[in-house]
Amino acid sequence: MKSGVRSDPADWHDERQKRGLAGEEQAKRYLLSRGWKIVAHRFRVGHTEIDLIARQGDVVTFIEVKTRRGTAFGSPLEAVTGAKRRELVKAARVWVDRFGRPPDIYRFDCIAIVDNRLEHVADAFRPGWR
Repeated sequence: MKSGVRSDPADWHDERQKRGLAGEEQAKRYLLSRGWKIVAHRFRVGHTEIDLIARQGDVVTFIEVKTRRGTAFGSPLEAVTGAKRRELVKAARVWVDRFGRPPDIYRFDCIAIVDNRLEHVADAFRPGWR
């Protein structure tokens, strides 16, 4: 499945973009080590992007990855606001329509990485669908 990245990360010069990509790669390694299969990286619908979509059996999780150098501006998980959640749910609906299977169970996870320490919050929020 195509990743949906519109620009080549090799061309990125912004440290935040590079840190974000490194965090997504760390999150992928973490998930793979726990038996998840990554089915999409940076799945994009319009301007909205789901960082990772992973599957383990019939469980499909849509994952927002937040990477920070520190907590001076709060927890990375606080950056997953109500507006961001609504965007993620809309994009997830598109993925489900295209690739979902009847027995699938869907959830939304967040992975926060601060100073290379990873915290995985499974079932971080529930949108009230399916």
